[in-house]
Amino acid sequence: MMQINPIISHLPSTSSINGASKQIEIENLNKRNNFGDYFKNAIQDLNSLQIQSDKATTMFAEGKKIDLHDVMVSSQKASISMQAALEIRNKAVEAYQEIMRMQV
Repeated sequence: MMQINPIISHLPSTSSINGASKQIEIENLNKRNNFGDYFKNAIQDLNSLQIQSDKATTMFAEGKKIDLHDVMVSSQKASISMQAALEIRNKAVEAYQEIMRMQV
């Protein structure tokens, strides 16, 4: 997986301005705001919503004690999350294609 380095990492060291503690603070901020981690968590959340929807549907089909309302709510949550993920993917692909069309 390709790592995206933030712009801050390309700036000159800030230790001469505010000491070494400022540099450590920036490094900690970079670790917390890793796009790859955010993306991975979002996909895992989407997957868990899909699994919950499947379980609710299966329970309802098997006649177990679950309300139709709960089945429909979990199904809609999973559906809306999937649609949002697809739209985000489409926008990312469009942005990539636009960047590729730019002349250097």
